Amino acid sequence: MAIKMSNITLITGGARSGKSTFGEKLLKESDGIKGYIATAIPFDDGMKDRIKKHIERRPSNWKTYERPLKISNSIKLISEECDIVILDCITVFLSNIMFEKNYNWEKISREKIDEIEKNIIDEIKKIINNAKLYELNMIIITNEIGSGIVPDNKLSRIYRDIAGRVNQLLSTLSNDVYVTISGLPLKLK
Repeated sequence: MAIKMSNITLITGGARSGKSTFGEKLLKESDGIKGYIATAIPFDDGMKDRIKKHIERRPSNWKTYERPLKISNSIKLISEECDIVILDCITVFLSNIMFEKNYNWEKISREKIDEIEKNIIDEIKKIINNAKLYELNMIIITNEIGSGIVPDNKLSRIYRDIAGRVNQLLSTLSNDVYVTISGLPLKLK
């Protein structure tokens, strides 16, 4: 009997850099039953259009799991139905968690920010640990958002900082890491 091991692949890059397209290509080329963990919430016409385009690109035999929150709680079930999944995307997932409660971001305390970040980091670790525990191969998509100017408002700086630290954690926990630039993937790890 062969030992099955989970593989975690992280794909990062800027907006419209080809991250999802490359991740979907890797998924299509993989063996086994495929799944798609979608984190987006269709809150406006622009997001509804993006979701529609992602759905149209996906093969109909991929199982779709809409999980805007608490992904770690679903990994066992998903692993029973799939061999490999794409999780698209972590940065949308972070914003879902950050906006789950109606905080006053301009007046929020450093302690509350640290608590929110700790909860996010704990959830990310649970996702990866559960994927490894249940031998689920994952392709994780995230945005590289810290390469531009320093944002002029507190919320954007908080989001950028948390996303940057989450991406660093994910790159450490992943077997393979890619960055996409202008549709071209570059393997970093």
